[in-house]
Amino acid sequence: MAPVWEADITLTREDATGLVERQFPELAPARMEPLGTGWDNTAYTVNGRWVFRFPRRKVAVRLLEHESRLLPRLASHLPLRIPEPVWLGRPEESYPYPFAGYELLPGVTACAVTWTPEERLRNAATLGSFLAALHGIPVDDETLARGPGDELDRANLKKRAPMILERLAKLEEEGAEVDGAAVRAWISRLVDTPPWKRRACWVHGDLYARHLLVDEHHTVTGVIDWGDVHLGDPAIDLTIAFTFLPPEARGAFREAYGEIDEATWDRARFRAFHYGVALVQYGRSEGDEAITRVGHDALRFGATPTPSPSGRGPG
Repeated sequence: MAPVWEADITLTREDATGLVERQFPELAPARMEPLGTGWDNTAYTVNGRWVFRFPRRKVAVRLLEHESRLLPRLASHLPLRIPEPVWLGRPEESYPYPFAGYELLPGVTACAVTWTPEERLRNAATLGSFLAALHGIPVDDETLARGPGDELDRANLKKRAPMILERLAKLEEEGAEVDGAAVRAWISRLVDTPPWKRRACWVHGDLYARHLLVDEHHTVTGVIDWGDVHLGDPAIDLTIAFTFLPPEARGAFREAYGEIDEATWDRARFRAFHYGVALVQYGRSEGDEAITRVGHDALRFGATPTPSPSGRGPG
């Protein structure tokens, strides 16, 4: 079976250059430099000022359209920079998908640098405040009715648990260094956590280290790749407290964010194991050592209890 991230179309740099120059002649001659390839998109910088993202799978088209439509509505509410679409490209005979261009935001992705525990702790409040702002954006009844919602069942623990365990078993068969017993114990403990019953809020939908921008001081300055943005369970984003932050940083994160009930905190931890096994599997398959490390971080941090304020027990 082909990996879920396998592309269904090939786009060379020359192809991408032609698309940009034909549709946006004011950018010609377009100096295209590869920026990165993910599950859904291939990205190039253009003339050192713009980032163009091209879907590499049909499923990514809808995500790009959501992002292009919604990000201008969200940006003014947020304390960190996010991409805003400037150039909206249309399909052509040679390339059947829409594509989009954004201003190039400064910084590098958090998966590209080496972190100390102290640096992660220093960013905990920033991440908590950012998510408090995002999740606190008012959502009226009309917006709620029109979506987009959680079409991929990201918050469906019963559905996700077998997927996590299947990937975990495959990693173990391949000899990956994962603590399978710890992951299984946590999944068993968390799988029956009650779902989110309150009003859906705006969530990034895919918040992990590759989608955080940081400066030369290892300070988070922006959040990118919003293709999974939707109205849903805040736990989907709060998982950053378990995939990126060590246990000792979670108190600062929660203080900056505000109230988080126990069930939401547990669902956030559950999703850390989803990220962990998926990213280790993807990183090993694609030879991406940085993403493999991010996956191992998620498994390690997710399986480590949070110290209580008194230091007497887990959380």
